[in-house]
Amino acid sequence: MEIITYAILLMAGTGLVLGVVIGIFAKLFRVVSDPRVDLVVELLPGANCGGCGMAGCADFAKAVVTGEAAPSKCPVSSAEQVSAIAQALGIEAGAAFKQKAVVLCGGDREQTMRLASYNGVADCVSASLVGSGPKGCAYGCLGMGSCARKCPFGAIEMINSLAIIHKELCVGCGSCALVCPRNVIKLVPAEAEVHVYCNSPLKAPAKRQVCKVACIGCRKCQKVAPEKFLIDGFRAIVNYADSALPTQEDVVATGCPTGALLTAEEHLHIEKHDPEWSAEK
Repeated sequence: MEIITYAILLMAGTGLVLGVVIGIFAKLFRVVSDPRVDLVVELLPGANCGGCGMAGCADFAKAVVTGEAAPSKCPVSSAEQVSAIAQALGIEAGAAFKQKAVVLCGGDREQTMRLASYNGVADCVSASLVGSGPKGCAYGCLGMGSCARKCPFGAIEMINSLAIIHKELCVGCGSCALVCPRNVIKLVPAEAEVHVYCNSPLKAPAKRQVCKVACIGCRKCQKVAPEKFLIDGFRAIVNYADSALPTQEDVVATGCPTGALLTAEEHLHIEKHDPEWSAEK
């Protein structure tokens, strides 16, 4: 009986000592939570997409509270959510600059020469390491869908082995661009409607050998609207920094000989309904 009593007293004493020690350490090393950070986290959409350039919504909320970032820097938040955060903290919402992602490639399975059949891991990085991928163009979309799986908003659809971004679903978080080994995906102003769907810097003959819809650098678009288009080596690119972005009228006036210059709606329609389309036809 005495042994049981001693054991109980020993356990109780040990528990008491450990409780005191834990309490002291908890008091010494406690982290004081800022209620404003918790408030901002509640007002944010909670996507944790990293589009703000930070690890997640919690880190972004801390940056907003400390003044390192403006509420408008969250690409997912609506205007109402940004305003609510600014009002709750008594700060300026900041100027919003909305972006959307675009896959600058028109080389689907019908338009691009295929080098070989790929039966490996369905991942763009893995495919690019095996003979530079299954497609003939070493600068275009690999078509393995890594970006589609990475997008937290389901904005990317794989059509004919080509990634297509639905602009109405894209929030411009940039998650897709980070996983693309070819750097085919770019973040552009949300209002941009016209794109040059070619990412290859090669000369025209080399590009045309592997892709029917490659930009050949003919400069017709730049002649039509010199302030809206730039020539980067042997390809044309949209001058997204210019306040006047290209329109459907510019596409028609240019009459791109290969069909690399299209509106986003035209590009989506072609891939969905006429994948064998080409300007030559």
